Amino acid sequence: MKKKKIIRIGLIAVVAGIIIAGAVGFYMFNMPHRDVQSSKADFILNSSDIVAEYLGNKDAANQKYLAADGDSKILEVSGIVNKISEDFDGQKVVLLKSDGDKAGVIAAFTPETNANAEKLQVGELVTVKGVIRAGAAYDSDLELYENVILEKSDVVTK
Repeated sequence: MKKKKIIRIGLIAVVAGIIIAGAVGFYMFNMPHRDVQSSKADFILNSSDIVAEYLGNKDAANQKYLAADGDSKILEVSGIVNKISEDFDGQKVVLLKSDGDKAGVIAAFTPETNANAEKLQVGELVTVKGVIRAGAAYDSDLELYENVILEKSDVVTK
């Protein structure tokens, strides 16, 4: 009799734990995402400056701009449009890079902001706002410079 009671209490505790874990998971999954475009930019700079900062001291720049929890800084970056392309999802990807720079800033647009990127032209001076995901670096194996990457980007109109 006592053994059945212990098993019953154990099963109730397991079921309650599963229900609580499911509710927490559902809440976390449906939490609203950070609205990058309506948020204030943490830093306003140009593409040459952020590239030089990363190539000069990558660790200090990572400390300044990137966060391990995914809450990296929102940047407004100005630069000259060097290249416009599309990713595999059909979203616009714009490279901001001056002629003398070793690397540039890649701004990946979202479905909501893609129409604003279609108006851009190569050679145009623009400002984009987005969340930084990776900094510039030199890859010695490939002997290439990697660009700074901004996600959730949009063109800033002033």
